[in-house]
Amino acid sequence: MAHLLVVESWVGAMSRLLPRAIREGGHTFTFLTRDLHHYLRSAPEGAAHPLLGARNIITAETNDTEALLSEVERLHAVLGFDGVITSCDYYLPTVARIAGRLGLPGPGPEAVESACRKDATRRVLADAGVPGPRFAVHEEWADIAGAAREIGYPLVAKPVDLCAGMYVRRVDDEAQLADVYRLLADLPVNARGQRRPPVVLLEELLDGPEVSVETLSCAGTVHVVGVTDKSIGGAPAFIETGHMFPAALAHADAEAAEQTALHALKALGLVDGVVAHTEIKLTADGPRVVEVNPRPAGNRITELIRHVTGIDLVAAFVEVALGRPPELRRTDTGLRSAAIGFLVPHTAGTLEALDGGALRDAPGVLEIQLADPGKVVKAAGSNNEYLGHVMAGDPDGPGARDRVEALLSGLRAGLVIR
Repeated sequence: MAHLLVVESWVGAMSRLLPRAIREGGHTFTFLTRDLHHYLRSAPEGAAHPLLGARNIITAETNDTEALLSEVERLHAVLGFDGVITSCDYYLPTVARIAGRLGLPGPGPEAVESACRKDATRRVLADAGVPGPRFAVHEEWADIAGAAREIGYPLVAKPVDLCAGMYVRRVDDEAQLADVYRLLADLPVNARGQRRPPVVLLEELLDGPEVSVETLSCAGTVHVVGVTDKSIGGAPAFIETGHMFPAALAHADAEAAEQTALHALKALGLVDGVVAHTEIKLTADGPRVVEVNPRPAGNRITELIRHVTGIDLVAAFVEVALGRPPELRRTDTGLRSAAIGFLVPHTAGTLEALDGGALRDAPGVLEIQLADPGKVVKAAGSNNEYLGHVMAGDPDGPGARDRVEALLSGLRAGLVIR
């Protein structure tokens, strides 16, 4: 039995999947957080949050990395950690530094820090010749406006350090760019209280479908698990409205996406002890890297993969954090594709009606999760405002996405927000 240190977590699906994977692997964990109430608030009424199943729960200032390293050293001397892990992007660099300080398995801190900063990723990949959009990074408005004119409208403006598509916007002119600039200037800290770098990343707008390449690196070898497709909506925001695994791509396109992701991971140095989710645009000029995430895919993509291949990427994430070779053997699950679609609200108000009961017994349905009536609803501007999701599988081929879209159409017909 191994003992892991879990440093913070997302409060969505991964906050449940990761404790489950640790427990099912026969391991235990200590949970380290700066604000336990952040997780207590997210638990369903009358239920304990899975993170509270930790052997130990310790409060410490996880946003002060230098002080935390000393604290974790003292804890390690008493509790004896075999690995350190987090599901939250904002603490991936911290976990990498803890692993390095304690001599535990994991990717190098510099590689993780570069992947977690979108501007650093752009520079590293450009220097290595990995294809991506033209880009510029600036802090002052005059420099931002000038760089935008040089790249040319329309383009994409984004923060360099936020997650879930927050404040990532298509901008068609300087007035829209100024709106994004002001939004980011008014956001000095992220959702976890960490101070943000006051810079804006501008990127050439890439056309074409978007996919992600799911990989696992162990002992210097990068294993490709597969390619997931992605649908985007909510313009001018870029909201993920659904995914399907495996992506319905020609073999040549899938291979090109995989090779581009492998080049990006190698350039960043993410070739050992990391599960990665690399987003790729399939443009007319070939694949272009959108971003590299040194952690398992979110939005329940890991569950799509498990339903189709039998591979549990969250369990594999735990094993590589312990320095162990994970189980990547595929099994016949009876499904050839699995897809998820998200119910994205376009208006604000209070959720009055949303009934998915009749859909739970529909053919191919794997999961339905819906918000309860009475929920305060915001018009979606990122991946954080979903009202629920539907997941379905297809035993015969790539038909899972069509099944999900049909199910979502039925849900939308009964959706009432006032």
